[in-house]
Amino acid sequence: MTSDLSYPIGRFQRPAAVSDAAFVAAVDAIRRLPGALRQAVDGWTSEQMATPYRPGGWTATQVVHHVADSHMQAYGRCKMALTAEVPVITPYDEARWATLADTAATPVAVSLTLLDALHQRWTTLLVSLTPEGKARTFRHPETGVWRVEDVALLYAWHGAHHLGHVTGLAERSGWR
Repeated sequence: MTSDLSYPIGRFQRPAAVSDAAFVAAVDAIRRLPGALRQAVDGWTSEQMATPYRPGGWTATQVVHHVADSHMQAYGRCKMALTAEVPVITPYDEARWATLADTAATPVAVSLTLLDALHQRWTTLLVSLTPEGKARTFRHPETGVWRVEDVALLYAWHGAHHLGHVTGLAERSGWR
């Protein structure tokens, strides 16, 4: 953990190569995230969920819904990489998505349940991959070519990053 409220676990460092051990650890982190995120916000009041994790940042509610939105995109991108030849994926404006009506109107329990199911499917897919599958790629118009194994590491980090936002907020606020 760092003292940087925006990046409580530091910025993602994309490795040049992904070891088998790093991939297995990333898949395990993806598998465990829904439960860890659920536990982190368990018992929070609506006022606590409406609290930004940092000045000018998203609320805890927006963070939970963002994780679900983002991880659905990542899962779909992995499937596209596995079934098409270097597909170009469509970026999305995550900040604008966080302000859409479904974010404010949907209980976080819905996104937590979605993450349970999504991560079960995603980890089943990831553990089934051969070395060739892990090396399959997609092209992001803004960030270039990504291997499926890179995506696993990125989203293991992404989950821990946003979990750090929520747990850091709880710690600083004295809620735990």
